[in-house]
Amino acid sequence: MSKIIEEKEEGIEEKKATLMDTLVEKSATPPSIDDIVEGTVLAIEKGAVYIDIPPFGTGIIFGREYINARDIIKKINIGDSVAGKVVFLTNENGYIEISLKEARQALIWSEAEEAIRDKKVFEIAVQEANKGGLIMSWQGISGFLPASQLKTEHYPRVNDGDKERILEELRKLVGTKLSVAIIGVNPKEGKLIFSEKNPTEKSKEVMIDKYALGDIVEGEVTGIVDFGIFVKVEDGLEGLVHISEIDWALVENPRLLFHVGDKIKVKIIEIKEGKISLSLKALKENPWKSAEGKYKKDDTVQAVVIKFNKHGALASIEEGVAGLVHISEFGSEEKLHTALELGKRYTFKITLFEPKEQKMTLSFVDPSKEVK
Repeated sequence: MSKIIEEKEEGIEEKKATLMDTLVEKSATPPSIDDIVEGTVLAIEKGAVYIDIPPFGTGIIFGREYINARDIIKKINIGDSVAGKVVFLTNENGYIEISLKEARQALIWSEAEEAIRDKKVFEIAVQEANKGGLIMSWQGISGFLPASQLKTEHYPRVNDGDKERILEELRKLVGTKLSVAIIGVNPKEGKLIFSEKNPTEKSKEVMIDKYALGDIVEGEVTGIVDFGIFVKVEDGLEGLVHISEIDWALVENPRLLFHVGDKIKVKIIEIKEGKISLSLKALKENPWKSAEGKYKKDDTVQAVVIKFNKHGALASIEEGVAGLVHISEFGSEEKLHTALELGKRYTFKITLFEPKEQKMTLSFVDPSKEVK
């Protein structure tokens, strides 16, 4: 078979031409509207292209169909074999009116359905972003990649689901080429649905079934956010180490402790609704256990102020064991900050000590009021 318009827009594969061969061969009667037919270009004139469509007669591309297919017509020559979609059976001049543009789109939809069936993956650049996901184009057809179909390394990691921040993160992907598969087609609406997730990957539920609470696994840090770190346990399965599960000691900025790509061991502490929660501190000895035998209520201790909050100051008597010094002792936030400075060591009295609950409150011992 002769070449079909070698450079059809976006590279329609030559094998699709055989589809038209089959359709024509099977047709014992003249084609109907919307049928795809194939023929040889007889003549190219200003405003019209004539195509021999044996055994049914001559086809013509003119008027609106000619204008719509100008980009294709520029690339064809007399003698070329082309495919068209029938839009009018026999006009007043006896020609079958056909559309190259619509035939091309029909082939693209056919190729898209084949891509879904064969689980093909394409490299496509992101054109735009919105609050729901990304816009990209394949073979000239616009498609949508929902944020939920992004791989873990590209998923917008935003605390509290702030839509504006999600959009801000998604916009960072504009211009980036992603490896995606087509997972849905809607020819009537002219839309495609993409997924960055590997179509051959096992489902997350199947992967999670391999794990149990208490399992210790090695993973890779894939993301760092204010509220913790994301760790990939295996391809397609990622868990969160919440900031409260990073260490027994206070952690305020996970970015100071980890980098994307770090390999770490974590413990699975929860499996719920298709998600896994991980812990680093669960792999370390609980400092409250040893503290239970060393301290008791009413003890006087030395502690370092490690943080201020709306309730008062947090002071640590040893690594991972800290108690609250309530603001009510000082009367105001200003007086609290006057009496205590971040990072300095002071004398306190333990007023509540519940190591099993990891609770402790402290009372500031003002050196100026100590009995000599």
